[in-house]
Amino acid sequence: MHTRMLALASGLIALRFLPELPPVWCVYGGLAAGLMLLIGRRYPAALFLLGICWACLQAQSALDDRLPSALDGRTLWVEGRVVGLPQSRDKSVRFELQGAHSRHVELPANLLLSWWGGPSVKSGERWRLAVTLKRPKGLLNPQGFDYQAWLLAQRIGATGSVKDGQLITSATYAWRDGVRHRLLNTDANGRAPWLAALVMGDGSGLSRDDWQLLQATGTVHLLVISGQHIGLFAGLLYGLVALLARYGLWPRRLPWLPWACGLAFVGATGYGMLAGFEVPVQRACVMLGLVLLWRLRFRHLGVWMPYLLALNAVLMVDPLASLRPGLWLSFGAVAVLIFTFGSRLGAWGWRAAWLRPQGLIALGLFPLLWILGLPISLSGPLANLVAVPWISLLVLPTALLGTFLLPVPWLGESLLWLSGGLLDVLIRGLNLLSAVFTPWLPVEVPVYVWLLTVMGVLLLLLPAGVVLRPLGWPLVLLAVFAPREQIPHGQAEVLQLDVGQGLAMVVRTRHHTLLYDAGPKIRDLDQGERVVVPVLRSLGVKALDLMLISHADSDHAGGALAVQRSIKVAQVISGDVPGLPDQLQAQPCRADEHWEWDGVRFSLWQWQEAKDSNQKSCVLQVEARGERLLLTGDIDVSAERALLKSSLAVPTQWLQAPHHGSRTSSSMVFLKALAPAAVLISRGHGNTFGHPHPLVSARYQALGMQVLDSAEQGAIQFRLGAFGSAQSVQAQRRFWRD
Repeated sequence: MHTRMLALASGLIALRFLPELPPVWCVYGGLAAGLMLLIGRRYPAALFLLGICWACLQAQSALDDRLPSALDGRTLWVEGRVVGLPQSRDKSVRFELQGAHSRHVELPANLLLSWWGGPSVKSGERWRLAVTLKRPKGLLNPQGFDYQAWLLAQRIGATGSVKDGQLITSATYAWRDGVRHRLLNTDANGRAPWLAALVMGDGSGLSRDDWQLLQATGTVHLLVISGQHIGLFAGLLYGLVALLARYGLWPRRLPWLPWACGLAFVGATGYGMLAGFEVPVQRACVMLGLVLLWRLRFRHLGVWMPYLLALNAVLMVDPLASLRPGLWLSFGAVAVLIFTFGSRLGAWGWRAAWLRPQGLIALGLFPLLWILGLPISLSGPLANLVAVPWISLLVLPTALLGTFLLPVPWLGESLLWLSGGLLDVLIRGLNLLSAVFTPWLPVEVPVYVWLLTVMGVLLLLLPAGVVLRPLGWPLVLLAVFAPREQIPHGQAEVLQLDVGQGLAMVVRTRHHTLLYDAGPKIRDLDQGERVVVPVLRSLGVKALDLMLISHADSDHAGGALAVQRSIKVAQVISGDVPGLPDQLQAQPCRADEHWEWDGVRFSLWQWQEAKDSNQKSCVLQVEARGERLLLTGDIDVSAERALLKSSLAVPTQWLQAPHHGSRTSSSMVFLKALAPAAVLISRGHGNTFGHPHPLVSARYQALGMQVLDSAEQGAIQFRLGAFGSAQSVQAQRRFWRD
């Protein structure tokens, strides 16, 4: 039975690793073959085949419900119902529109919309909105968050920005919005937004610093409604009934075990309804129901059987859940606990039962966090030792009880005030802890190193006394001291990051690192913090020898402060120093300045007669073994003419398209003089500026230049001095990518 359940789970999970979906006829053929194998009692093969075919059908259905390419960037009037809890921040509101339809075209069923400067939007309302729609698209960077996969897993067929709207029908049965409003307006020692996140699953009230604190201490799971919250609440109800029965306080005519299991499931489901009963909560309730059923009737099946049944139930209902990191982490944590607790003889004392699970979970989830590209909290085990019981035994019960008793004068608010105070004490402690330990992001390593680390973790999770167990430590330490490919002397590794409408390029020699521009910052969206810093850390960059900011426009300089806060920067140079924040302590770009790192030559140039910030862009030429790269910032045609009179006007193999391919740049004279083999364009998908301009694209094509576009190919990497080709993240095929 275990083999069959494992085969089914393997088939369902295999969807995550498919580069492309098979044709529909092939999937139906696989279903027929699976049924024939099932009739022939070839159960493992049959269940594997049925699992992967079912997952492929669900994935294809989600892909077919995405916005057609012909409607990408168009503004349409759409009508639909707001679902979930709209998230308000600053002057914008973000919400999901379900059942979206338009009079003239067919639209995806679910849209994720943002409205800047719009009115208040409530769950349950029906709106008619003028929306500029976009196909699901996300930034593609090494070890970066795959936004496109997340949208598909949420079955979001399109995103969009609202231009105007009309309320058609007011909210009906919008009790969750009412509860949230009451929570946010209570005096909870200043922690009302935190209680709203804990009780309602609404994290919109938390600031960026709040989320960074949770991430730094490994306690995000405590404030995001997940299986842990459902399990904690169910455990409290089950434990309460069991405790009453143990001391003779439970009615004798009522068998305590069925009542404990029933109350735990009903209470957890009610909590899930309060939290919106979204997909993670649904998965948790399914798993909880199976666990309670196992406890009540089927304990003889062991521990792994209900685990596999729960996993298969979750994946059968929603095969796309395998695209979410949450599924891997939640089931991974449970598997670690089952493996470690189930393989030991005898019972642990209360100290061991309290201390060891957090360390074991941190160790067991380490390879998963690494492969998923998520930061690893060094203080997580210590923080969770206190935070988990503090939240589960003190904060969560008082918060939920206070929420349910809000209609009772002063009682509910008093309990929420107490819960907020308890939460405030915990947060202050986490702040102290985060100041000592910072999250660690392991560097990117070959697959075999990761597999050896996994083997080391498994050895360490074995019971004490196993002969091979000490060998686990050297294998785990490979994550810290992993061998890395060295850049040869005289060559440079160049990486153009996908930062949307902006620019950020990393140039590394054997012992030095340079960052040319730091990505954009638009309101609270800082790509320096979200993209540049994580990528630099994944590359093993601990310090920048030089951060060169071409000019002061926010799409080039916006992320500079975030980079400086997170990574040591030895020197900052810019073509427009007055336009930059004083904290950067930038120095002016000096024309004709040059230097050499590890056999690679760097040269600067700036137009001395420049009149605006774009024209002031500090131009950088990198030359390795006769192969050249020219980074031009946002210079225009006038600055291009001046550059052609400088020493940098020589044949160049790689050219960063001036001003993202704007019509005001990339003149034919400039392109013919440099004669680049490849042009690098960094831009946002569907940007409002129309970059690259069709005339400029036509010039590139007429001259036979290879165009490498971040909006189409994601991050782009090549080795300067090796005279090779470029590699893109988009080339790593995934079925959900266009």
